[in-house]
Amino acid sequence: MHIRVFESEQEAAAACAARIAEAVTAHPSLVLGLPTGRTPLNVYRELVALQARRRLDWSMARTFNLEEWVGLSPEDGGSFHAYMERHLFRHVNLSKERIHFLDGAVSDCAEECERYEAELMAEGGLGLVLVGVGADGHLAFNAPSDHLRARCHRAKLSRGAREANAMFFGDDPSRVPLEVLTLGMGAIIQSRRAMLLAFGAQKAEAVKALVEGPLTPSCPASFLQLHRDVEVWLDAPAASALAGRVQ
Repeated sequence: MHIRVFESEQEAAAACAARIAEAVTAHPSLVLGLPTGRTPLNVYRELVALQARRRLDWSMARTFNLEEWVGLSPEDGGSFHAYMERHLFRHVNLSKERIHFLDGAVSDCAEECERYEAELMAEGGLGLVLVGVGADGHLAFNAPSDHLRARCHRAKLSRGAREANAMFFGDDPSRVPLEVLTLGMGAIIQSRRAMLLAFGAQKAEAVKALVEGPLTPSCPASFLQLHRDVEVWLDAPAASALAGRVQ
């Protein structure tokens, strides 16, 4: 586990984006797992800026987003699909047919999860996955529990998760959907490379648990300790509870 600590979120995001750009350049057909939410926003902004300056070629890359709201169509402005269009996809030359998304508006969510899992397996799994960690230690929408699910599944949101996503729904938690479709822990742990983002003092205890704590489903992120190649990108406040294992 390689831990990178920067003075500010912006510095961390810029360095992380540069590393992703390097990976896409070195492996043009890279399969990327991409998150949503507030945490990766600055990374996406930096990738867009790099695209404008260096004309990165995304045309052969493939993307799989980690989650989508149940009940929202891709055209809904609150969907994670719309989020990715606004913040990344419309600014880079990704081919539409190479962008993979869960469809939260389907009638059979279990069938949709099976379809998505099969599509990802057909691509050989994730070459690089970018993930954020929640203050409670969740990854994607794999929340703390007495057990974790390996495969793509439908998950109910906790009150805290709905509050954390209220910024995308007019700061009104009551407007946040009650459920989400999410990749399971298997796709994340089995990725060939993982990059985790955590910014702010409110993430410090989750970072400590994922780096130094025991493997436990009460902190899903702790299972990244088993990953073959994981980088943890932090600002100074998020790293404040660590015992000094930084690079």
